Amino acid sequence: MKKIGFLTSGGDCQSLNATMRGVAKTLYQAYSKDVEIYGILEGYKGLIYGNYRKMKPEDFSGILTEGGTIIGTSRQPFKKMREPDENGLDKVKAMKDNYKKWGLDCLVILGGNGTHKTANLLSEEGCNVVTLPKTIDNDIWGTDITFGFQSAVNIATNAIDCIHTTAASHGRVFIVEVMGHKVGWLTLHAGIAGGADIILIPEIPYDIDSVVKALDKRAKQGKRFSILAVAEGAISKEDAALSKKELKAKRKANIYPSISYQIGEEINKKTGQEVRITVPGHTQRGGEPCPYDRVISSRLGAAAARLIIDEKYGYMVGLKNGETIPVPLSEVAGKLKMVEPDSSIIKEAKGLGICFGD
Repeated sequence: MKKIGFLTSGGDCQSLNATMRGVAKTLYQAYSKDVEIYGILEGYKGLIYGNYRKMKPEDFSGILTEGGTIIGTSRQPFKKMREPDENGLDKVKAMKDNYKKWGLDCLVILGGNGTHKTANLLSEEGCNVVTLPKTIDNDIWGTDITFGFQSAVNIATNAIDCIHTTAASHGRVFIVEVMGHKVGWLTLHAGIAGGADIILIPEIPYDIDSVVKALDKRAKQGKRFSILAVAEGAISKEDAALSKKELKAKRKANIYPSISYQIGEEINKKTGQEVRITVPGHTQRGGEPCPYDRVISSRLGAAAARLIIDEKYGYMVGLKNGETIPVPLSEVAGKLKMVEPDSSIIKEAKGLGICFGD
């Protein structure tokens, strides 16, 4: 009898259920009744404190189109995993003990960057682990795309699309703030797809004067409105030059709710144009997965099940050039896949006339 544990950790996204379904259906096809799946509740928290429920085949029926995660999730920062909890519990030991207590043959972990650091830790500690790349940010190293990304792009793009008509009607500057603290993939793709005039991402620090120059150029061309797609982690050239300590202190004293409000006020002061801010926020994580995500989630899940069947552990399943591949966890953990400022997609976007504030 094979015993497999499922765990979803970190922020949720639209295709977690679809991916678990892909793993489960493939395992049930391969082992029939000779496999048991345990849903570990609320991420690593469940693995630490021993909370789980035994899943049935019917639990994975009808969830292909369901967003969120049926087994819950939580954020457990990797940097605190080696620290005892408030009652002195050794978290890593507790996770290993529960893994052994439940008699698991493999732990399937779905998550983003922090999740993969802890997954690699568990793998190094002797647990059989297979992971799947989940994040709307698309910033996991070793895969061309993560599940959840395209669904979030669709939602962010729709937000920009909806802004177009009101921006054109009132002749205003609109800023749409897109999720992405450290990387700009989501803002970049939604910005291009939504026809944004200016795109600001963390990887390309902006100069507010360059942004104003682009707005003035549009005004002189008779364009009555402009739309900026701004990543929540966008940073000015001035702030990018600061040390981490200096930047932290500056942000702590910041009076603005987010970077978009600061940019909006600076634009208003320099141009006199009316500026409005729209923040889609967590809607980008919600709703049902788009068809593209359903396909890659099903494929990645099936590929993960194949690794389990072949007893090939310590890998993340990635997607490269349209093919599913196993990527060693040791190569994935701790790495971010950033947008390269000199990449072809940036050059092509600039060729379209999009300003990146540099």
